[in-house]
Amino acid sequence: MTQTSPSWSEAFRVYLHPRVITMFFLGFAAGLPLLLVFSTLSAWLSDMGVSRTAIGFFGWVGITYSVKIFWAPIIDRLRFPLLTARLGQRRSWILLGQLGVIAGLVGMAMLDPRQQLLAVAGCALLVAFASATQDIAIDAFRIEAAVREFQGAMSSTYILGYRIAMLAAGAGSLYIAEFGSWALAYLGMAALMLVGVVTVLLVPEPQRALAEGVQALEQELHRRLHLSGASNWRARLAAWLVDAVVAPFVDFFRRNGKFALTVLLFISLFRLSDIVMGIMANPFYLDIGFSKAEIASVGKVFGFFMTIAGSFLGGLLVVKYGVFKPLLAGAMMVAGTNLLFAKLSLVGPELSWLALVISADNLSGGFANAAFIAYLSGLTNRAYTATQYALFSSLMTLPGKFTSGFSGLVVDASSYTSFFVYAAVMGLPAIWLAIVVMRRDRALAHQ
Repeated sequence: MTQTSPSWSEAFRVYLHPRVITMFFLGFAAGLPLLLVFSTLSAWLSDMGVSRTAIGFFGWVGITYSVKIFWAPIIDRLRFPLLTARLGQRRSWILLGQLGVIAGLVGMAMLDPRQQLLAVAGCALLVAFASATQDIAIDAFRIEAAVREFQGAMSSTYILGYRIAMLAAGAGSLYIAEFGSWALAYLGMAALMLVGVVTVLLVPEPQRALAEGVQALEQELHRRLHLSGASNWRARLAAWLVDAVVAPFVDFFRRNGKFALTVLLFISLFRLSDIVMGIMANPFYLDIGFSKAEIASVGKVFGFFMTIAGSFLGGLLVVKYGVFKPLLAGAMMVAGTNLLFAKLSLVGPELSWLALVISADNLSGGFANAAFIAYLSGLTNRAYTATQYALFSSLMTLPGKFTSGFSGLVVDASSYTSFFVYAAVMGLPAIWLAIVVMRRDRALAHQ
């Protein structure tokens, strides 16, 4: 059966759907905490005289985002007696995550990294944990809120909101720190999280539709594990854990067979190059001679418009052509932009080169993420949305987050130029695997 590609006008109109617009505001809430425990935090620590090696180890705080699979089944299944009844499963968990982010940011604002570095790390960990919890629930909300055809556009508007939040947390924080203080910057970011809180209170809860065969799968697992007709609390708890934790993984491997391992490898490597590079970006700008105001003006504000273009173009091409061609193009673009960072390290603090490099980086990042989120959304079974998507998004960041912890050591032992070349080479496996998954999809389509 041949699918007709939508017209360009039909592809554009997808962006006017209420659910698509909602994802802009939820994307803002999801994107705001990330830089505050990542590159903005790196800039703060660097500005306070913390060593590059210690800054590199702070990258491990971000591993929290990569292990969220461990509590995603709870978010999929656990209900709060009053809050869930009022807001629903997804919105109640989103709200709890947002409140945790606000608390952690306020705590960081009250501390001095020069004297309370461990306490800063603890608050950053709280922000990362609460933010990851929010991400799990928002991802499930997004996938369940609209039909599959809208996922490309929803990922695009999500990324647009996400990037605007990163602009606020990046350039906004740097401006506030330059003309005020870092404490004031983090308090301001805590206040901006109220955008997400208001959105959660206003939007309706999505309806969850169980896919055919889900109950049969869970009943089969109960029989095999001798949990059918559980009568005591231990057996009922075991059955609940099987449904929440085991069934999502069994379902994924049954649907994809042995190729599931290739899919998981592709997911784990797609953003490796980007994440490894990112932790050292702001220290790199500062070390080669750019001021915080220049980084904010060129690196964040100017580059932001290229991110909008990349996100919009990526989402539009996913709607028009499907996910795989944009996915391959995005993988190639992300790896290639790291070579431009290597060139900038040789050129020095030239604003025109900074504008070129940041433009390419943001364009490729927005484009690749729009396609990748749409790809991941299509892999999930909506009966296990939060758990399966958390598995994918955890794998997406775990190798990069772990490797990024050593980025400061690499720079200190060699140079920024060598570091960015290494980061570019790390993107080659993702390009090859993008071709592999695209060819398999074409083969399945012709069966």
